[in-house]
Amino acid sequence: MTQFRALRRVASLLTTPREPEDFLNLVNPLASARQLRGVVTKVVRETADSTTIHFRPGRGWNPHAAGQWARIGVEIDGVRQWRSYSLSAAVGHDPAITVTAIGVVSTALARDTKVGDILFLDTPQGDFVLPEHPRPLLMLTAGSGLTPVMSMIRTLVPRRPDADVVLIHSARTREEALFHDELLELADQFPGLTVRHWFTREEGGRRLDLSDVTDLETLCPDWRERAAYACGPTDFLDAATELWLRDGEDPAHPHLTIERFAPVLLEGSGGEGGLLTFEKSDKELEVGGDVPLLEAGEECGVVMPSGCRMGICRSCLVPLVAGKVRDLRTGEVHGDEGELIQTCVNAAAGPVHLDI
Repeated sequence: MTQFRALRRVASLLTTPREPEDFLNLVNPLASARQLRGVVTKVVRETADSTTIHFRPGRGWNPHAAGQWARIGVEIDGVRQWRSYSLSAAVGHDPAITVTAIGVVSTALARDTKVGDILFLDTPQGDFVLPEHPRPLLMLTAGSGLTPVMSMIRTLVPRRPDADVVLIHSARTREEALFHDELLELADQFPGLTVRHWFTREEGGRRLDLSDVTDLETLCPDWRERAAYACGPTDFLDAATELWLRDGEDPAHPHLTIERFAPVLLEGSGGEGGLLTFEKSDKELEVGGDVPLLEAGEECGVVMPSGCRMGICRSCLVPLVAGKVRDLRTGEVHGDEGELIQTCVNAAAGPVHLDI
């Protein structure tokens, strides 16, 4: 160890003002101890708008559990942007994300990513994971909400002959349904998986209705006996939550576990809004009381730190210089000078100055 430190000091003298690691990164970009990275190893077009990106992470990555998500960073026009994506690969395999071209960052990833590209990474997170012991499961998904559940299915079904999983997935059309052919192949190969697709266009434009048990009873008659996992758009999850709460008078009814891609905001939590000033960027914008500070900053061209955009990862923290903000999840008004504000779930409650 002493010899290693001596060699590092010599190397530092030779490479000053750079660190030896900076030159090592030119040879192996995954070697950085300061920023976790991954190299893209495969790109698969899933649908016209969705792409699965496989990558090999560098040192510092923690193996993911089935259903978890990770923050992914990509440089767009010289600016590093971060978003959170569910990991769709099975446990024990190199990670992958499946991205739909919606928004600037996701569109850039879905359309432009090539093998050999470097992604910036944060370690996997999230509690939307498989139960420790297999039991009859019901997976309810819509749209890109299938992504974390696909990791669960790929992990559980091929490895456990006692698996008993029913997947009900809703998509607008057959062509837009993620992993459509793979799921049918898995269901043919493994008797422990049953796949039910609901294509809105083929149903005359009618969405899968979870506010009424009729559709669910038809697709999975024993749904009350299964532990359920749900992921999808807000209205889809709200309906599932309402159904399980309404049916929850039976204490034997298994639990519903939900993964949301957007924060749960308190209805009517917006206030009066105000003039939002970004001190270091020398920009200002008049905003409504229901507009997250993060969205307001991005709207007027401020480079805002961000991550999950749900109030979970706390990557969007910005110091408050002056003013008060309203938490859109609770309606609480708060703010002291120097307080770190979660910009993705707080809005202006009067004039606000941010140190960015």
